[in-house]
Amino acid sequence: MSDAKKPLLEVSGLKVEFTTQDGTVTAVHEASLSLAAGETLAIVGESGSGKSTTAMAIIGLLQGNGRVSAGSIKLDGEELVGASESTMRSIRGRRIGLVPQDPMSNLNPVARIGSQVAETLLAHGLADRKDVDRKVVETLEAAGLPDAAERAKSYPHEFSGGMRQRALIAIGLACRPALLIADEPTSALDVTVQRTILDQIGQMTQELGTAVLLITHDLGLAAERAQRVVVMHRGRVVEQGPARQILESPQHPYTQSLVKAAPSVAMARLRPEDLIAHGGADASGTPDVIVEFENVTKEFHVRGRREPFKAVDDVSLSVPRGKTVSIVGESGSGKTTTARMLLKAFEPTSGTIRFEGKDVFALSREEQKQFRQRVQPVFQDPYSSLNPMFTIERIIEEPLSFYGKGSKREREQRVRELLDQVALPTDMARRYPSELSGGQRQRVAIARALALSPDVIVCDEPVSALDVLVQDQILRLLGDLQRELGLSYLFISHDLAVVRLISDYVAVMQNGRLVEAATSEEIFTNPRDPYTRKLLASIPGNELKIAS
Repeated sequence: MSDAKKPLLEVSGLKVEFTTQDGTVTAVHEASLSLAAGETLAIVGESGSGKSTTAMAIIGLLQGNGRVSAGSIKLDGEELVGASESTMRSIRGRRIGLVPQDPMSNLNPVARIGSQVAETLLAHGLADRKDVDRKVVETLEAAGLPDAAERAKSYPHEFSGGMRQRALIAIGLACRPALLIADEPTSALDVTVQRTILDQIGQMTQELGTAVLLITHDLGLAAERAQRVVVMHRGRVVEQGPARQILESPQHPYTQSLVKAAPSVAMARLRPEDLIAHGGADASGTPDVIVEFENVTKEFHVRGRREPFKAVDDVSLSVPRGKTVSIVGESGSGKTTTARMLLKAFEPTSGTIRFEGKDVFALSREEQKQFRQRVQPVFQDPYSSLNPMFTIERIIEEPLSFYGKGSKREREQRVRELLDQVALPTDMARRYPSELSGGQRQRVAIARALALSPDVIVCDEPVSALDVLVQDQILRLLGDLQRELGLSYLFISHDLAVVRLISDYVAVMQNGRLVEAATSEEIFTNPRDPYTRKLLASIPGNELKIAS
Protein backbone atom coordinates (compact mmCIF):
# COMPACT_ATOMS: atom_id res chain seq x y z
CA MET A 1 0.00 0.00 0.00
CA SER A 2 1.41 3.39 -0.96
CA ASP A 3 2.29 5.93 1.72
CA ALA A 4 -0.01 8.40 -0.03
CA LYS A 5 -3.02 6.30 0.88
CA LYS A 6 -3.27 6.35 4.67
CA PRO A 7 -4.80 3.13 6.05
CA LEU A 8 -8.28 3.35 7.52
CA LEU A 9 -7.50 0.34 9.72
CA GLU A 10 -4.05 -0.54 11.04
CA VAL A 11 -3.48 -3.66 13.13
CA SER A 12 0.10 -4.09 14.38
CA GLY A 13 1.59 -6.91 16.47
CA LEU A 14 -1.85 -7.95 17.76
CA LYS A 15 -1.84 -10.59 20.48
CA VAL A 16 -5.10 -11.98 21.88
CA GLU A 17 -5.25 -14.29 24.90
CA PHE A 18 -8.04 -16.26 26.55
CA THR A 19 -8.10 -17.39 30.16
CA THR A 20 -9.23 -21.02 30.46
CA GLN A 21 -9.31 -23.70 33.15
CA ASP A 22 -6.05 -25.03 31.73
CA GLY A 23 -4.32 -21.64 31.82
CA THR A 24 -3.81 -18.86 29.30
CA VAL A 25 -4.26 -19.69 25.61
CA THR A 26 -2.89 -17.36 22.95
CA ALA A 27 -5.34 -17.27 20.03
CA VAL A 28 -3.65 -14.57 17.95
CA HIS A 29 0.14 -14.13 17.78
CA GLU A 30 1.49 -10.72 16.67
CA ALA A 31 -0.88 -10.33 13.72
CA SER A 32 -0.46 -7.28 11.50
CA LEU A 33 -2.64 -6.06 8.63
CA SER A 34 -3.93 -2.84 7.13
CA LEU A 35 -6.98 -1.79 5.17
CA ALA A 36 -7.56 1.36 3.12
CA ALA A 37 -10.83 3.24 2.82
CA GLY A 38 -13.07 1.64 0.20
CA GLU A 39 -10.89 -1.49 -0.02
CA THR A 40 -11.97 -5.10 0.59
CA LEU A 41 -9.52 -7.29 2.52
CA ALA A 42 -10.25 -10.98 3.15
CA ILE A 43 -8.85 -12.99 6.06
CA VAL A 44 -8.86 -16.71 5.25
CA GLY A 45 -7.97 -19.80 7.26
CA GLU A 46 -9.55 -22.85 8.87
CA SER A 47 -11.42 -22.92 12.20
CA GLY A 48 -9.09 -22.00 15.03
CA SER A 49 -6.79 -19.98 12.76
CA GLY A 50 -7.63 -16.76 14.61
CA LYS A 51 -9.44 -14.94 11.80
CA SER A 52 -12.74 -14.33 13.63
CA THR A 53 -10.90 -13.60 16.90
CA THR A 54 -8.91 -10.89 15.11
CA ALA A 55 -12.14 -9.39 13.76
CA MET A 56 -13.83 -9.46 17.17
CA ALA A 57 -10.78 -7.81 18.75
CA ILE A 58 -11.05 -4.98 16.22
CA ILE A 59 -14.70 -4.31 17.04
CA GLY A 60 -14.20 -4.90 20.78
CA LEU A 61 -16.49 -7.91 21.08
CA LEU A 62 -14.15 -10.59 22.46
CA GLN A 63 -15.68 -13.11 24.85
CA GLY A 64 -15.46 -12.25 28.55
CA ASN A 65 -12.39 -14.41 29.08
CA GLY A 66 -10.54 -12.84 26.13
CA ARG A 67 -8.28 -9.78 26.04
CA VAL A 68 -5.86 -7.96 23.78
CA SER A 69 -2.56 -8.44 25.63
CA ALA A 70 -0.27 -6.67 23.16
CA GLY A 71 -0.25 -4.71 19.93
CA SER A 72 -2.20 -1.88 18.40
CA ILE A 73 -5.52 -1.44 16.57
CA LYS A 74 -5.99 1.98 14.98
CA LEU A 75 -9.13 3.14 13.20
CA ASP A 76 -8.44 6.26 11.13
CA GLY A 77 -5.47 6.96 13.44
CA GLU A 78 -7.41 6.47 16.71
CA GLU A 79 -6.10 3.76 19.04
CA LEU A 80 -8.81 1.27 20.01
CA VAL A 81 -6.74 -0.99 22.29
CA GLY A 82 -7.47 0.16 25.82
CA ALA A 83 -10.44 2.33 24.78
CA SER A 84 -13.29 2.52 27.28
CA GLU A 85 -16.46 0.49 26.75
CA SER A 86 -18.46 3.70 26.23
CA THR A 87 -16.02 4.72 23.46
CA MET A 88 -16.33 1.31 21.81
CA ARG A 89 -20.14 1.48 22.03
CA SER A 90 -20.07 4.76 20.12
CA ILE A 91 -17.75 3.24 17.49
CA ARG A 92 -19.67 -0.02 17.03
CA GLY A 93 -22.44 0.43 14.49
CA ARG A 94 -21.56 4.03 13.69
CA ARG A 95 -17.93 3.67 12.54
CA ILE A 96 -17.56 -0.12 12.42
CA GLY A 97 -20.49 -2.21 11.21
CA LEU A 98 -20.82 -5.98 11.61
CA VAL A 99 -22.56 -8.63 9.53
CA PRO A 100 -22.25 -11.84 11.58
CA GLN A 101 -22.34 -15.41 10.29
CA ASP A 102 -25.58 -16.94 11.52
CA PRO A 103 -28.59 -14.70 10.92
CA MET A 104 -30.94 -16.92 12.92
CA SER A 105 -28.94 -16.59 16.15
CA ASN A 106 -28.00 -12.94 15.59
CA LEU A 107 -31.52 -11.61 15.08
CA ASN A 108 -33.90 -11.34 18.02
CA PRO A 109 -36.54 -14.03 17.32
CA VAL A 110 -39.28 -12.19 19.24
CA ALA A 111 -38.72 -8.71 17.74
CA ARG A 112 -39.91 -7.55 14.35
CA ILE A 113 -37.22 -6.90 11.73
CA GLY A 114 -38.13 -3.22 11.50
CA SER A 115 -37.78 -2.63 15.23
CA GLN A 116 -34.31 -4.23 15.18
CA VAL A 117 -33.17 -1.84 12.43
CA ALA A 118 -34.84 1.07 14.25
CA GLU A 119 -32.95 0.21 17.45
CA THR A 120 -29.62 0.78 15.66
CA LEU A 121 -30.73 4.05 14.06
CA LEU A 122 -32.14 5.46 17.31
CA ALA A 123 -29.14 4.36 19.41
CA HIS A 124 -26.77 6.35 17.21
CA GLY A 125 -29.01 9.39 16.79
CA LEU A 126 -29.54 8.84 13.06
CA ALA A 127 -33.30 8.99 13.37
CA ASP A 128 -35.90 10.21 15.83
CA ARG A 129 -39.23 8.67 16.77
CA LYS A 130 -41.06 10.73 14.15
CA ASP A 131 -39.12 9.62 11.10
CA VAL A 132 -37.64 6.29 12.22
CA ASP A 133 -40.24 4.19 10.38
CA ARG A 134 -39.44 5.93 7.09
CA LYS A 135 -35.70 5.48 7.62
CA VAL A 136 -36.15 1.80 8.50
CA VAL A 137 -37.93 1.22 5.18
CA GLU A 138 -35.21 3.14 3.30
CA THR A 139 -32.50 1.07 5.02
CA LEU A 140 -34.18 -2.25 4.23
CA GLU A 141 -34.77 -1.17 0.62
CA ALA A 142 -31.08 -0.28 0.30
CA ALA A 143 -30.24 -3.82 1.47
CA GLY A 144 -32.37 -5.19 -1.38
CA LEU A 145 -35.40 -6.41 0.58
CA PRO A 146 -38.52 -6.35 -1.62
CA ASP A 147 -41.71 -4.82 -0.22
CA ALA A 148 -39.68 -3.36 2.66
CA ALA A 149 -42.59 -1.59 4.39
CA GLU A 150 -44.45 -4.88 4.85
CA ARG A 151 -41.30 -6.92 5.51
CA ALA A 152 -40.37 -4.60 8.37
CA LYS A 153 -43.42 -5.95 10.25
CA SER A 154 -42.22 -9.57 9.93
CA TYR A 155 -40.35 -11.69 12.45
CA PRO A 156 -37.04 -13.44 11.59
CA HIS A 157 -38.65 -16.90 11.33
CA GLU A 158 -40.88 -15.56 8.54
CA PHE A 159 -37.83 -14.76 6.40
CA SER A 160 -35.72 -17.09 4.26
CA GLY A 161 -32.00 -17.40 5.04
CA GLY A 162 -31.13 -14.91 2.31
CA MET A 163 -33.70 -12.39 3.53
CA ARG A 164 -32.45 -12.71 7.12
CA GLN A 165 -28.92 -12.04 5.91
CA ARG A 166 -30.15 -8.94 4.04
CA ALA A 167 -31.70 -7.74 7.31
CA LEU A 168 -28.32 -8.14 9.03
CA ILE A 169 -26.65 -6.24 6.18
CA ALA A 170 -29.22 -3.47 6.65
CA ILE A 171 -28.41 -3.29 10.38
CA GLY A 172 -24.65 -3.47 9.75
CA LEU A 173 -24.69 -0.63 7.20
CA ALA A 174 -27.56 1.41 8.72
CA CYS A 175 -25.16 3.99 10.17
CA ARG A 176 -23.01 4.21 7.02
CA PRO A 177 -19.88 2.97 8.84
CA ALA A 178 -16.36 3.53 7.49
CA LEU A 179 -15.55 -0.16 8.06
CA LEU A 180 -17.79 -3.23 7.69
CA ILE A 181 -16.70 -6.56 9.19
CA ALA A 182 -18.45 -9.39 7.34
CA ASP A 183 -17.82 -12.63 9.27
CA GLU A 184 -18.65 -15.60 6.99
CA PRO A 185 -21.72 -13.66 5.75
CA THR A 186 -22.83 -16.27 3.20
CA SER A 187 -21.49 -19.63 4.47
CA ALA A 188 -24.98 -21.01 5.17
CA LEU A 189 -26.51 -19.84 1.87
CA ASP A 190 -26.95 -21.41 -1.55
CA VAL A 191 -24.65 -20.24 -4.33
CA THR A 192 -27.23 -18.12 -6.16
CA VAL A 193 -28.42 -16.44 -2.94
CA GLN A 194 -24.76 -16.10 -1.89
CA ARG A 195 -23.91 -14.22 -5.07
CA THR A 196 -26.92 -11.92 -4.62
CA ILE A 197 -25.94 -11.11 -1.02
CA LEU A 198 -22.29 -10.47 -1.92
CA ASP A 199 -23.36 -8.27 -4.83
CA GLN A 200 -25.57 -6.33 -2.41
CA ILE A 201 -22.72 -5.82 0.07
CA GLY A 202 -20.44 -4.78 -2.78
CA GLN A 203 -22.93 -2.31 -4.22
CA MET A 204 -23.78 -0.72 -0.85
CA THR A 205 -20.19 -0.45 0.36
CA GLN A 206 -19.11 1.05 -2.98
CA GLU A 207 -21.85 3.67 -2.79
CA LEU A 208 -20.95 4.50 0.82
CA GLY A 209 -17.16 4.25 0.35
CA THR A 210 -17.07 1.65 3.11
CA ALA A 211 -14.05 -0.61 3.58
CA VAL A 212 -14.83 -4.32 4.05
CA LEU A 213 -12.98 -6.84 6.22
CA LEU A 214 -14.27 -10.18 4.90
CA ILE A 215 -13.76 -13.25 7.11
CA THR A 216 -14.09 -16.49 5.14
CA HIS A 217 -12.73 -20.00 4.66
CA ASP A 218 -13.73 -19.92 0.98
CA LEU A 219 -10.65 -19.07 -1.10
CA GLY A 220 -12.64 -18.66 -4.31
CA LEU A 221 -14.93 -16.15 -2.65
CA ALA A 222 -11.95 -14.28 -1.17
CA ALA A 223 -10.17 -14.06 -4.52
CA GLU A 224 -13.31 -12.94 -6.33
CA ARG A 225 -14.48 -10.32 -3.83
CA ALA A 226 -11.32 -8.92 -2.19
CA GLN A 227 -8.42 -6.89 -3.54
CA ARG A 228 -6.05 -8.40 -0.97
CA VAL A 229 -5.98 -11.58 1.12
CA VAL A 230 -4.45 -12.31 4.53
CA VAL A 231 -3.92 -16.00 5.33
CA MET A 232 -3.94 -17.01 9.02
CA HIS A 233 -2.82 -20.31 10.52
CA ARG A 234 -2.77 -21.14 14.24
CA GLY A 235 -3.12 -17.49 15.20
CA ARG A 236 -0.39 -16.16 12.92
CA VAL A 237 -0.45 -14.30 9.61
CA VAL A 238 1.54 -16.61 7.34
CA GLU A 239 0.99 -14.85 4.00
CA GLN A 240 -0.69 -11.78 2.56
CA GLY A 241 -0.84 -10.07 -0.78
CA PRO A 242 -3.03 -9.41 -3.84
CA ALA A 243 -5.96 -11.82 -3.87
CA ARG A 244 -5.42 -13.44 -7.23
CA GLN A 245 -1.70 -13.76 -6.67
CA ILE A 246 -2.34 -15.67 -3.42
CA LEU A 247 -4.76 -18.04 -5.16
CA GLU A 248 -2.73 -18.58 -8.32
CA SER A 249 0.76 -18.62 -6.80
CA PRO A 250 0.67 -19.34 -3.04
CA GLN A 251 4.09 -19.22 -1.37
CA HIS A 252 3.56 -20.52 2.17
CA PRO A 253 3.07 -24.33 2.58
CA TYR A 254 -0.15 -23.78 4.57
CA THR A 255 -1.61 -21.52 1.86
CA GLN A 256 -0.61 -24.11 -0.72
CA SER A 257 -2.46 -26.81 1.26
CA LEU A 258 -5.57 -24.58 1.51
CA VAL A 259 -5.56 -23.93 -2.23
CA LYS A 260 -4.97 -27.60 -3.02
CA ALA A 261 -7.83 -28.71 -0.75
CA ALA A 262 -10.33 -26.13 -2.03
CA PRO A 263 -12.89 -27.92 -4.24
CA SER A 264 -13.38 -26.56 -7.74
CA VAL A 265 -15.79 -27.42 -10.52
CA ALA A 266 -12.71 -27.72 -12.73
CA MET A 267 -11.52 -30.72 -10.69
CA ALA A 268 -12.33 -34.27 -11.70
CA ARG A 269 -14.12 -36.89 -9.62
CA LEU A 270 -12.05 -38.14 -6.66
CA ARG A 271 -12.17 -41.62 -8.21
CA PRO A 272 -11.94 -40.95 -11.96
CA GLU A 273 -11.36 -44.63 -12.75
CA ASP A 274 -14.91 -45.36 -11.61
CA LEU A 275 -16.64 -42.79 -13.82
CA ILE A 276 -19.23 -44.28 -16.12
CA ALA A 277 -19.41 -42.52 -19.46
CA HIS A 278 -22.86 -43.80 -20.37
CA GLY A 279 -26.29 -43.99 -18.82
CA GLY A 280 -27.79 -41.48 -16.41
CA ALA A 281 -29.24 -40.98 -12.96
CA ASP A 282 -32.65 -42.02 -14.21
CA ALA A 283 -31.58 -45.30 -15.78
CA SER A 284 -34.34 -47.18 -14.01
CA GLY A 285 -34.83 -50.91 -14.30
CA THR A 286 -31.16 -51.83 -14.69
CA PRO A 287 -30.00 -54.77 -12.52
CA ASP A 288 -27.46 -52.73 -10.53
CA VAL A 289 -30.00 -50.17 -9.27
CA ILE A 290 -30.35 -50.31 -5.48
CA VAL A 291 -32.70 -47.33 -4.90
CA GLU A 292 -35.35 -46.09 -7.30
CA PHE A 293 -37.74 -43.12 -7.08
CA GLU A 294 -40.61 -43.42 -9.56
CA ASN A 295 -42.90 -40.40 -10.16
CA VAL A 296 -42.60 -39.36 -6.52
CA THR A 297 -44.57 -36.34 -5.32
CA LYS A 298 -44.74 -34.92 -1.79
CA GLU A 299 -47.29 -32.30 -0.82
CA PHE A 300 -47.54 -30.39 2.46
CA HIS A 301 -50.62 -28.57 3.70
CA VAL A 302 -49.62 -25.04 4.75
CA ARG A 303 -51.75 -22.99 7.09
CA GLY A 304 -53.34 -20.07 5.28
CA ARG A 305 -52.98 -21.66 1.83
CA ARG A 306 -55.87 -23.28 0.04
CA GLU A 307 -53.72 -25.38 -2.26
CA PRO A 308 -51.14 -27.81 -0.84
CA PHE A 309 -47.47 -26.98 -1.34
CA LYS A 310 -45.63 -29.38 -3.66
CA ALA A 311 -42.17 -29.83 -2.14
CA VAL A 312 -41.34 -32.67 -4.56
CA ASP A 313 -43.11 -32.86 -7.91
CA ASP A 314 -43.11 -36.07 -10.01
CA VAL A 315 -39.45 -37.02 -9.48
CA SER A 316 -37.97 -40.18 -11.01
CA LEU A 317 -34.40 -41.00 -10.03
CA SER A 318 -32.20 -44.08 -9.51
CA VAL A 319 -29.12 -44.80 -7.42
CA PRO A 320 -26.85 -47.50 -8.95
CA ARG A 321 -25.25 -49.89 -6.49
CA GLY A 322 -21.82 -48.75 -5.32
CA LYS A 323 -22.16 -45.29 -6.90
CA THR A 324 -22.79 -41.74 -5.70
CA VAL A 325 -25.82 -39.81 -6.92
CA SER A 326 -25.89 -36.18 -5.80
CA ILE A 327 -29.00 -34.02 -5.70
CA VAL A 328 -28.25 -30.31 -6.01
CA GLY A 329 -30.37 -27.19 -5.96
CA GLU A 330 -31.18 -24.11 -3.91
CA SER A 331 -32.99 -24.12 -0.58
CA GLY A 332 -36.60 -25.08 -1.22
CA SER A 333 -35.74 -27.09 -4.34
CA GLY A 334 -36.94 -30.33 -2.71
CA LYS A 335 -33.60 -32.13 -2.43
CA THR A 336 -33.70 -32.73 1.33
CA THR A 337 -37.38 -33.73 1.25
CA THR A 338 -36.51 -36.31 -1.43
CA ALA A 339 -33.75 -37.74 0.78
CA ARG A 340 -35.96 -37.82 3.87
CA MET A 341 -38.59 -39.82 2.03
CA LEU A 342 -35.97 -42.49 1.39
CA LEU A 343 -35.23 -42.44 5.13
CA LYS A 344 -38.99 -42.85 5.73
CA ALA A 345 -39.23 -39.56 7.61
CA PHE A 346 -41.98 -38.56 5.13
CA GLU A 347 -44.33 -40.72 3.08
CA PRO A 348 -44.81 -39.72 -0.57
CA THR A 349 -48.18 -38.25 -1.53
CA SER A 350 -47.93 -40.30 -4.71
CA GLY A 351 -45.35 -42.37 -6.53
CA THR A 352 -43.11 -45.21 -5.36
CA ILE A 353 -39.70 -45.50 -3.69
CA ARG A 354 -38.08 -48.91 -4.10
CA PHE A 355 -35.13 -50.49 -2.32
CA GLU A 356 -33.79 -53.53 -4.18
CA GLY A 357 -37.06 -53.63 -6.11
CA LYS A 358 -39.39 -53.47 -3.07
CA ASP A 359 -41.67 -50.55 -2.20
CA VAL A 360 -40.18 -49.21 1.05
CA PHE A 361 -43.62 -48.08 2.27
CA ALA A 362 -45.14 -51.55 1.78
CA LEU A 363 -42.58 -53.58 3.73
CA SER A 364 -43.51 -56.02 6.48
CA ARG A 365 -42.38 -55.23 10.03
CA GLU A 366 -39.37 -57.53 9.70
CA GLU A 367 -38.49 -56.10 6.29
CA GLN A 368 -38.74 -52.55 7.71
CA LYS A 369 -36.33 -53.52 10.48
CA GLN A 370 -33.84 -54.80 7.91
CA PHE A 371 -34.36 -51.75 5.68
CA ARG A 372 -33.60 -49.27 8.48
CA GLN A 373 -30.33 -51.06 9.17
CA ARG A 374 -29.31 -51.05 5.52
CA VAL A 375 -30.08 -47.36 4.82
CA GLN A 376 -28.35 -44.94 7.21
CA PRO A 377 -28.04 -41.13 7.39
CA VAL A 378 -25.16 -38.71 7.94
CA PHE A 379 -26.53 -35.27 8.77
CA GLN A 380 -25.27 -31.77 8.07
CA ASP A 381 -24.32 -30.41 11.47
CA PRO A 382 -21.83 -32.51 13.45
CA TYR A 383 -22.47 -30.28 16.46
CA SER A 384 -26.17 -31.08 16.83
CA SER A 385 -26.37 -34.61 15.40
CA LEU A 386 -24.40 -36.22 18.25
CA ASN A 387 -25.82 -36.55 21.77
CA PRO A 388 -23.62 -34.29 23.94
CA MET A 389 -24.32 -36.44 27.03
CA PHE A 390 -22.99 -39.67 25.46
CA THR A 391 -19.38 -40.74 25.09
CA ILE A 392 -18.16 -41.41 21.56
CA GLU A 393 -18.20 -45.14 22.31
CA ARG A 394 -21.85 -45.04 23.36
CA ILE A 395 -22.82 -42.92 20.34
CA ILE A 396 -21.30 -45.44 17.91
CA GLU A 397 -22.50 -48.46 19.87
CA GLU A 398 -26.11 -47.25 20.19
CA PRO A 399 -27.41 -48.65 16.85
CA LEU A 400 -25.68 -51.98 17.57
CA SER A 401 -27.28 -52.15 21.00
CA PHE A 402 -30.71 -51.10 19.68
CA TYR A 403 -30.73 -53.93 17.13
CA GLY A 404 -29.20 -56.44 19.57
CA LYS A 405 -26.02 -56.99 17.57
CA GLY A 406 -23.45 -59.12 19.44
CA SER A 407 -22.42 -59.22 23.09
CA LYS A 408 -21.19 -56.19 25.01
CA ARG A 409 -17.58 -57.22 24.36
CA GLU A 410 -18.25 -57.78 20.65
CA ARG A 411 -19.88 -54.36 20.38
CA GLU A 412 -16.88 -52.73 22.07
CA GLN A 413 -14.61 -54.45 19.57
CA ARG A 414 -16.83 -53.27 16.70
CA VAL A 415 -16.60 -49.66 17.98
CA ARG A 416 -12.79 -49.89 17.95
CA GLU A 417 -12.91 -51.26 14.38
CA LEU A 418 -15.19 -48.43 13.28
CA LEU A 419 -13.00 -45.74 14.85
CA ASP A 420 -10.04 -47.22 13.02
CA GLN A 421 -12.06 -47.30 9.79
CA VAL A 422 -12.73 -43.55 9.97
CA ALA A 423 -9.11 -42.83 10.99
CA LEU A 424 -9.78 -41.85 14.61
CA PRO A 425 -7.64 -43.09 17.54
CA THR A 426 -9.34 -45.73 19.68
CA ASP A 427 -8.70 -43.76 22.88
CA MET A 428 -11.21 -41.21 21.55
CA ALA A 429 -13.98 -43.64 22.54
CA ARG A 430 -13.93 -42.28 26.10
CA ARG A 431 -14.32 -38.66 25.06
CA TYR A 432 -17.48 -36.56 24.61
CA PRO A 433 -18.51 -34.65 21.45
CA SER A 434 -17.59 -31.30 23.06
CA GLU A 435 -13.97 -32.47 23.21
CA LEU A 436 -13.80 -33.07 19.46
CA SER A 437 -13.33 -30.76 16.47
CA GLY A 438 -16.01 -30.45 13.79
CA GLY A 439 -14.16 -32.80 11.47
CA GLN A 440 -13.67 -35.40 14.20
CA ARG A 441 -17.37 -35.23 15.08
CA GLN A 442 -18.35 -35.81 11.47
CA ARG A 443 -16.04 -38.85 11.39
CA VAL A 444 -17.90 -40.15 14.47
CA ALA A 445 -21.22 -39.58 12.68
CA ILE A 446 -19.90 -41.58 9.71
CA ALA A 447 -18.70 -44.37 12.05
CA ARG A 448 -22.16 -44.52 13.62
CA ALA A 449 -23.75 -44.74 10.16
CA LEU A 450 -21.39 -47.62 9.29
CA ALA A 451 -22.03 -49.55 12.51
CA LEU A 452 -24.82 -51.72 11.05
CA SER A 453 -22.96 -52.38 7.76
CA PRO A 454 -25.45 -50.49 5.55
CA ASP A 455 -25.67 -50.62 1.78
CA VAL A 456 -26.85 -47.03 1.30
CA ILE A 457 -25.84 -43.87 3.16
CA VAL A 458 -27.88 -40.69 2.77
CA CYS A 459 -25.46 -37.77 3.20
CA ASP A 460 -27.38 -34.52 3.81
CA GLU A 461 -24.90 -31.62 3.38
CA PRO A 462 -22.26 -33.62 5.33
CA VAL A 463 -19.37 -31.19 4.78
CA SER A 464 -21.07 -27.78 4.52
CA ALA A 465 -20.21 -26.90 8.15
CA LEU A 466 -16.52 -27.80 7.73
CA ASP A 467 -13.42 -25.92 6.61
CA VAL A 468 -11.81 -26.77 3.28
CA LEU A 469 -8.97 -28.89 4.72
CA VAL A 470 -11.33 -30.93 6.93
CA GLN A 471 -13.90 -31.06 4.13
CA ASP A 472 -11.26 -32.51 1.82
CA GLN A 473 -10.41 -35.19 4.41
CA ILE A 474 -14.07 -36.19 4.88
CA LEU A 475 -14.74 -36.37 1.13
CA ARG A 476 -11.68 -38.58 0.63
CA LEU A 477 -12.77 -40.75 3.56
CA LEU A 478 -16.22 -41.21 1.98
CA GLY A 479 -14.56 -42.14 -1.31
CA ASP A 480 -12.24 -44.67 0.38
CA LEU A 481 -15.12 -46.25 2.31
CA GLN A 482 -17.20 -46.53 -0.85
CA ARG A 483 -14.40 -48.33 -2.65
CA GLU A 484 -13.67 -50.58 0.34
CA LEU A 485 -17.26 -51.44 1.34
CA GLY A 486 -19.19 -51.03 -1.94
CA LEU A 487 -21.42 -48.33 -0.44
CA SER A 488 -24.03 -46.40 -2.41
CA TYR A 489 -24.43 -42.70 -1.55
CA LEU A 490 -27.37 -40.35 -2.01
CA PHE A 491 -25.52 -37.07 -1.51
CA ILE A 492 -27.45 -33.84 -0.87
CA SER A 493 -25.60 -30.56 -1.35
CA HIS A 494 -25.87 -26.99 -2.58
CA ASP A 495 -22.10 -26.83 -3.11
CA LEU A 496 -21.46 -27.78 -6.72
CA ALA A 497 -17.68 -27.81 -6.33
CA VAL A 498 -18.04 -30.49 -3.62
CA VAL A 499 -20.52 -32.40 -5.77
CA ARG A 500 -17.99 -32.40 -8.62
CA LEU A 501 -15.51 -34.24 -6.41
CA ILE A 502 -17.80 -36.88 -4.92
CA SER A 503 -20.35 -37.75 -7.61
CA ASP A 504 -20.78 -40.31 -10.35
CA TYR A 505 -24.19 -38.88 -11.27
CA VAL A 506 -25.87 -35.53 -10.56
CA ALA A 507 -29.57 -34.66 -10.41
CA VAL A 508 -30.51 -30.96 -10.44
CA MET A 509 -33.74 -29.91 -8.71
CA GLN A 510 -35.62 -26.62 -8.91
CA ASN A 511 -38.95 -25.85 -7.21
CA GLY A 512 -39.54 -29.53 -6.48
CA ARG A 513 -38.95 -30.75 -10.02
CA LEU A 514 -36.02 -32.62 -11.55
CA VAL A 515 -34.73 -30.33 -14.32
CA GLU A 516 -31.64 -32.28 -15.35
CA ALA A 517 -29.98 -35.61 -14.51
CA ALA A 518 -26.83 -37.06 -16.05
CA THR A 519 -23.31 -38.22 -15.30
CA SER A 520 -21.24 -35.77 -13.27
CA GLU A 521 -18.98 -35.22 -16.25
CA GLU A 522 -21.92 -34.23 -18.48
CA ILE A 523 -23.46 -31.87 -15.92
CA PHE A 524 -20.23 -29.98 -15.31
CA THR A 525 -18.86 -29.89 -18.85
CA ASN A 526 -22.08 -29.63 -20.85
CA PRO A 527 -25.02 -28.46 -18.70
CA ARG A 528 -28.19 -28.33 -20.76
CA ASP A 529 -30.74 -26.63 -18.53
CA PRO A 530 -30.50 -22.84 -18.01
CA TYR A 531 -30.99 -23.32 -14.26
CA THR A 532 -28.00 -25.68 -14.07
CA ARG A 533 -25.89 -23.16 -15.99
CA LYS A 534 -27.03 -20.44 -13.56
CA LEU A 535 -25.98 -22.56 -10.56
CA LEU A 536 -22.56 -23.22 -12.08
CA ALA A 537 -22.05 -19.54 -12.93
CA SER A 538 -22.83 -18.54 -9.33
CA ILE A 539 -19.96 -20.47 -7.74
CA PRO A 540 -17.47 -17.99 -6.20
CA GLY A 541 -14.13 -17.98 -8.00
CA ASN A 542 -15.45 -20.29 -10.71
CA GLU A 543 -13.62 -18.40 -13.46
CA LEU A 544 -10.36 -18.06 -11.55
CA LYS A 545 -7.22 -20.03 -12.28
CA ILE A 546 -6.33 -22.10 -9.22
CA ALA A 547 -2.77 -23.20 -8.51
CA SER A 548 -2.26 -26.89 -9.22
